[in-house]
Amino acid sequence: MNLARTSKVVAQAFDAALTEAGGTLPVWLTLLSVKSKELANQRELAGMIGIQGATLTHHLNAMEAQGLLTRRRDPENRRVHQVALTEAGEALFEKLRLAAVAFDKRLRVGIADNRLAEFAEVLALLRRNAEPPQS
Repeated sequence: MNLARTSKVVAQAFDAALTEAGGTLPVWLTLLSVKSKELANQRELAGMIGIQGATLTHHLNAMEAQGLLTRRRDPENRRVHQVALTEAGEALFEKLRLAAVAFDKRLRVGIADNRLAEFAEVLALLRRNAEPPQS
């Protein structure tokens, strides 16, 4: 329960930091995912973010209407949309990136690097242990 409570508090604080910078967690994850791959199709993007395709479409429609990204059909496969950031999307990405870095620094205050490395290992082990057993 401690992990769940901590996760919720940290997630809410991170979302508040992103909101203060002019974004939201879904917008940040979308911008980050598109930025990390020059062009990503919507199916890959949904997988990287960890949401359903219909939810992603809702977010992409709103972000496209705000001028943050463009979508175009893949010339090789007309059923696939490719997603790219606009100048406004790049600017918001940078603003949210700075907010994420500042939040990360705030979160790590008072924790030695060796403890952070050990914590990362423990989190990875918890994720592996939470996955269903392989048959």
